[in-house]
Amino acid sequence: MQIQQLSYFVAVARVRNFTRAADAMGVAQPTLSKQIRALENALGSALLVRDRSGVALTAAGEALLPHARRIVIDVENAERAVQDVAGMRRGRIRLGATPSLCDGLLADEIRRFCDRYPGIDIAVEEGGSRDLTRSLVHGQLDLALVIVPLQDDERDLETTLILRESLVLASPADAPALPSRVPVEALKDRPMVMFRDGYDLRETTMNACHAAGFEPTLAVEGGEMNAVLRFVEAGLGVAVVPSMVLTTRPKLRATLLERPRLERTIALAHRRGDILPQTAVAFKNDLIDHLAALRPHELGDDLELLPVR
Repeated sequence: MQIQQLSYFVAVARVRNFTRAADAMGVAQPTLSKQIRALENALGSALLVRDRSGVALTAAGEALLPHARRIVIDVENAERAVQDVAGMRRGRIRLGATPSLCDGLLADEIRRFCDRYPGIDIAVEEGGSRDLTRSLVHGQLDLALVIVPLQDDERDLETTLILRESLVLASPADAPALPSRVPVEALKDRPMVMFRDGYDLRETTMNACHAAGFEPTLAVEGGEMNAVLRFVEAGLGVAVVPSMVLTTRPKLRATLLERPRLERTIALAHRRGDILPQTAVAFKNDLIDHLAALRPHELGDDLELLPVR
């Protein structure tokens, strides 16, 4: 049994397709298939079977998968640890963030970090907070900016709270002006643009509407952040969004929501018990130090810096 064979097996198990797994691993599909067969021969049992929907795990494959994942992750961590010895002259960070944080907080921080450590490569995964926490749990990310609180199946993640941000109602700037503050109840019967499943903003908005005693009217649903904002600009409806995403959207107006006030807490998260690569530790510390050095007017009225424990 070889590490590379286990890596190929984990890749196929993740996407349930030999061709896509080979592409992801950067090898030819026959090479990947040959190594999987060699692994099965070494173990004396079939691990994968093809069916109408693609590839399925056998009982032996199901038993091997969690161990294989852990071995592959441990080997990757060992390789990165050795690279870290080079004193941050080279290395890689697998970083996740929600679209609003990529557009706002993260872009400037990555620029600062890359200026300081030009040899460090940063791979960014953009997605909803729930998607990112799943990637963290599966060892596919080193560090991610996510929204807390976490769900029960995400408790093996360790979080550092960094910011609290107000959520606002986004509406077209050329539409009739709304009051500067509106209660959540004011969203009743107002057409709304809603994020896809997996976005914490969708859950927050739906829960707030239900708590106010009504089911929201969804004009459009299923979009990512940029699509949602563009739909609002086109006049299809309003949307509940983080305040920071509207700073670069002059065609949109922000209205503060209250009774109750809606907000979200942003945290840096990684897998509990894992030793973070030195590169990820440096990025985390750099971001926290930069935020701590900001003056109140630089942070803005809608962002609150949280004390790091």
